[in-house]
Amino acid sequence: VEASLGDSALQTSLQAALIGLIILMAYLIVMYRLPGFLANLALNVYAIIFVALLKLPLFLFSSDYIVLTLAGMAGIILSIGMAVDANILIFERMKEELHRGKSIKVAAETGFKRAWPSIRDGNVSTFITCIILFSIGTSIVKGFAATLGMGVAISMFSAIVVTRWLLGFIARTDFAEKNAWLFGK
Repeated sequence: VEASLGDSALQTSLQAALIGLIILMAYLIVMYRLPGFLANLALNVYAIIFVALLKLPLFLFSSDYIVLTLAGMAGIILSIGMAVDANILIFERMKEELHRGKSIKVAAETGFKRAWPSIRDGNVSTFITCIILFSIGTSIVKGFAATLGMGVAISMFSAIVVTRWLLGFIARTDFAEKNAWLFGK
């Protein structure tokens, strides 16, 4: 593939990823209301961290930068999906707790606690796959494995730390209990 064709494919995939991300963010808000909005904020944190890592010289050890390829874009898109999946698992568990009559604060804490094993197992198996692909793959496969591995690590941070903090912060306020419908209650 010549450079101009590869650049065109990369630009097209970036555009497709952006359109998909906008649709995904709208879906999260429609389906999960306020928690979906908070997940979108966490996804923005994910994107900022990922772009910052891509723009830094190779982990500050070299003056070279990471070059984004089409396979690398596929890894990023898949890791975005895993970040959204983690949030959906948390919110569905939270909904279950709300339907059992628990307060929003308790439902949020329990939702994170009950979703964690599924999130952990899915991400650990993906990391193992990334290590295997990186160790035995060609350069294209290594690029996919590297971006997927970085993305999964960042997505775990954004879903478990950022979303948890934002949701916990809101759940501890009077606003949450007065507007329980925003949480699907």
